[in-house]
Amino acid sequence: MKIVVIGGSGLIGQKLVRNLREHGQKVVAASPSSGINTITGEGLAEALEGAAVVVDVSNSPEWEDAAVMEFFERSTRNLLVHAAAAGVGHHIALSVVGTERLLDSGYFRAKMAQENLIKRGSTPYSIIRATQFFEFVHKIADFSIEGDKVRVPPVLIQPMAADDVASAVGRTAMGSPVNGAIEVGGPERFRLDKLIRLSLTKRKEPCEVIADPHARYHGVEVSESTLLPGVYARLGDISFEDWLQSGAEELAA
Repeated sequence: MKIVVIGGSGLIGQKLVRNLREHGQKVVAASPSSGINTITGEGLAEALEGAAVVVDVSNSPEWEDAAVMEFFERSTRNLLVHAAAAGVGHHIALSVVGTERLLDSGYFRAKMAQENLIKRGSTPYSIIRATQFFEFVHKIADFSIEGDKVRVPPVLIQPMAADDVASAVGRTAMGSPVNGAIEVGGPERFRLDKLIRLSLTKRKEPCEVIADPHARYHGVEVSESTLLPGVYARLGDISFEDWLQSGAEELAA
C-alpha cells in the first residue's frame, strides 16, 4: 500500500516513515526539501498518484497568528484537492488534544480550522489528537520563563513520547478511516509544574519552578483538565522516566 507522509522529514514524520516501511508499506516522505510542497502545490499530484493514504504530520514554520492560520488552511486545502483528484481513500491528520478548549491561541484556532476543512472534505478521514510530546516539555519551560523563574499552572497533563505518537499514527494509517477523532496520550498524569521540574533537573538547569494558578499555557488560561485526553484515549507505553533514562532528553534539546 502506498502511503504519503506530509512532513516526512520532521520529528514524527521520520519515525512514522521508518515504522511504516518496517511494516512493508511503500512510503513517500514528502516535504519541501524533497520537492513536495503543500503550500505551493509543487509535486503533490505526482506524490499522491496511486496513494491509498495521505498522512499529514506537518507543522507551520511560523507561529504568528495569521501566518499559522495561512499555513494550515492553504496546506490542507491543497491536500484535499489533490487527494480527491488522485482517489486517495484515507486522509489522516495529526492534531492536539484539547484543541477546542484552547481557542484563545492563534495556533489552536489554526489547528481547529485544519480539522474542520478535513471533516468537510470528500475524502474519508481520521484525525489523531495527541497530548504534548515529551520532546517539547523543555519548550514549555522556555516559553514560561521570567528571569530565573518558570511560572506554570499546576494543572494535569498526560504527555507522551514521539515514538508512541508515531506508532499510533502508523496503526491508524494501516487501518480504516474512522471519520472522526482518535485521542492518544501518555501512560501517566503529572502536575505540569512537577513535569517541568523533572525536566529541568535532568537538564541541570537552575530555574525555580513556581506553580502559579494564574499562569498561562502557551498564552492560554487553562483549567484542571484542559490538557487531558478523554477516558477512551489510546495510551502509549513509554513512561517519562524511561524516556529520560534513555537519553532522549539530550537528543530533544
